[in-house]
Amino acid sequence: MVRAMGQQHRLVSQLAGRAFVHPLFDYLLIGGGLSLVATAAVLAYPRSNNLMNPLTLPYFILLSNSAHFAASTVRLYTKPNSYTTMPFATMALPLVALALLTVCVFQAGQLGPHLQSLFLTWSPYHYAAQAYGLAVMYCYRSGCRLQTGDKSLLFWISMLPFLYAFLKGNSVGLDWLVPAGLLRQPQVHAVRMALSALVMVLAFVAPVLYFVRTWRVNGSPLPLISMLLLFSNGIWWLVLVYVDAFIWATIFHGIQYLAIVILFHLKDQMARPGNRHGAAYHVVGFYVMSLLLGYGLFNVLPLTFIFAGFGKLESVLLVAAVINIHHFIVDGYIWRLKKTDGNRRIVDLAAPVPA
Repeated sequence: MVRAMGQQHRLVSQLAGRAFVHPLFDYLLIGGGLSLVATAAVLAYPRSNNLMNPLTLPYFILLSNSAHFAASTVRLYTKPNSYTTMPFATMALPLVALALLTVCVFQAGQLGPHLQSLFLTWSPYHYAAQAYGLAVMYCYRSGCRLQTGDKSLLFWISMLPFLYAFLKGNSVGLDWLVPAGLLRQPQVHAVRMALSALVMVLAFVAPVLYFVRTWRVNGSPLPLISMLLLFSNGIWWLVLVYVDAFIWATIFHGIQYLAIVILFHLKDQMARPGNRHGAAYHVVGFYVMSLLLGYGLFNVLPLTFIFAGFGKLESVLLVAAVINIHHFIVDGYIWRLKKTDGNRRIVDLAAPVPA
């Protein structure tokens, strides 16, 4: 009896997963649970989408999305030893990004549309990669050790929403790379639509099949928060894209990113020799820096090009595109948690980060 109860308790713990802060915090903010509640509310009560009006939308974007893009840069320069371990990202990449932006602004008519399409094509990949990385993190923290083959399969399942956006998106993916005349051919169009429908179904079915397979083969289940991450990202790209509430996806993605990056920053700062500040100081400080930098990047930087005589629309759009691309590349550096990286212990079975 006692043994059976112990096994049942262990199973429940494995399914719940090991939280970074608290299960409620992790499931709602990092796992994307709050975004599903908002999605359901918007679909059930379309008038609730009036919250995103021209007066309030800029504040939502600034507080979540702009701050989240800036947070990767703040993390890059506050991460211990980043200048020695990531010299290109810290010193060369900003100059490359600025040069790319300048060239594209000068040639806005020719290069601008391609730069926009590049960042819009890359964006769903970034979302999918973040969902995959977080899902694997929770597996490691929860004692569900994935083999190399398991991780590869999970990666491709995570990429299904990106593949859907690549196949069906307007002015992105296939629409950008393949001549419009070819895509309008009846046979090509029919195959494209059929593949999109198949990928859409797989995006929701494959995670469930993977969950069952991993449990049966490895003897331990994936934590449910890993599944939630895959489903929430799938809904962002497969459901929200068809309703006015699509903007919620970027906002909740930003919240998800800010939550996890601040946790890693907090762990580093609390471990610094001679640290005299509490957790609240580091959390608030990081967010304020991200907020100010986000405002500067998205609101002030375009003004420099506008004052130089370039058009307002192309200045704003191209600055945003380059900021996105810079963010995607920086992410590839700061989240490479090799065994030698000090942050790897946060992912593995370690004490929870202090709240």
